[in-house]
Amino acid sequence: MNWLLIFVPVSIAIEIFAADRHLLIFAVSALAILPLAGRMGHATEQLAEHLGEGVGGLLNATFGNAAELIIALVALQAGLHEVVEASIVGSIVGNMLLVFGAAMLAGGVRHHEQQFNPRGARSQATMLILSAVALILPATFEAVEGATVSLHRLSISISVVLLAVYALYLVFSLITHPALFRAAPAPAAAGTQPQPDTPAPRASIGRPIAMLVVATAGTAWMSEIMVGALAPMMQQYRLSDIFVGAFVVAILGNAAEHATAITAALNNRMDLSFSIAVGSSVQVALFVAPVLVLASLVIGPSPMDLAFRPALVLIVALSVLVTAQMANDGHADWFKGVQLLVVYFTLALTFFFLPH
Repeated sequence: MNWLLIFVPVSIAIEIFAADRHLLIFAVSALAILPLAGRMGHATEQLAEHLGEGVGGLLNATFGNAAELIIALVALQAGLHEVVEASIVGSIVGNMLLVFGAAMLAGGVRHHEQQFNPRGARSQATMLILSAVALILPATFEAVEGATVSLHRLSISISVVLLAVYALYLVFSLITHPALFRAAPAPAAAGTQPQPDTPAPRASIGRPIAMLVVATAGTAWMSEIMVGALAPMMQQYRLSDIFVGAFVVAILGNAAEHATAITAALNNRMDLSFSIAVGSSVQVALFVAPVLVLASLVIGPSPMDLAFRPALVLIVALSVLVTAQMANDGHADWFKGVQLLVVYFTLALTFFFLPH
């Protein structure tokens, strides 16, 4: 996606000389974010190789959704809480249904049937159920009590608990039970002899750090331009914030992961593909969402809570139910991928036609 970097100066130029072209600004800045997010992911992987498996796994787990977190923080500062909430839900749902569905479809077309570790899959599915509960309870509390002050306190308390659970999940997956989540090596071709491992030359650690800093700054700049065009564009074209946040903005923040998960499935590495897709949903629910709730206390016009709108909570609940059912047996084929994609696009069409 390196050629997409041309849209970085293009988006800056359009923002300066055609500030009223909101749809064009949004589209061009969104295209500019894609290669920057890819560079951030690549730099994180290089740092992980330098710092060892344990620290590297923690680094990947922490910065796996860095681009999306930056976009959400910029939108939060602009007071677009509804878009932030929708993008959180869209990332959770998109990774479960769109990414994992596309990976199973692509892998199933090339391979008759694929397998992944059912124990690790069930463990991550349980974490998804936990995230759904964490969204359902504050929404129920708001419907019953409606007390704003108590709701904010509840959201902060739940956010702290979710961050603690996420830390324990990292300990479980990276330290005490890593075998449940480790991807199996790709099978060797028939008739080939295994080759002894030869250490690859390691580049300087300064280059990935510099790349990460530059890509993060560029992503923040492009996110600010994109978010600035977001509200006028939604008003001009009468688009609902749920559709834009959940099915447009959320996809942009996870574009690099989409390609990685599909490539892993094509190489018959469904454990890795499942870990990327569903593990990213777990990270958004248990790390990104609580961080945004706590960050809203110091940035933005008002605090954000976890009492998402009923439509968003319903999307998460349905997606978790479908994904947990698909992951239960540890088998993947192309038709399961089609089923997940049908659910995703049905939800997208429903909210596309939802009145503004």
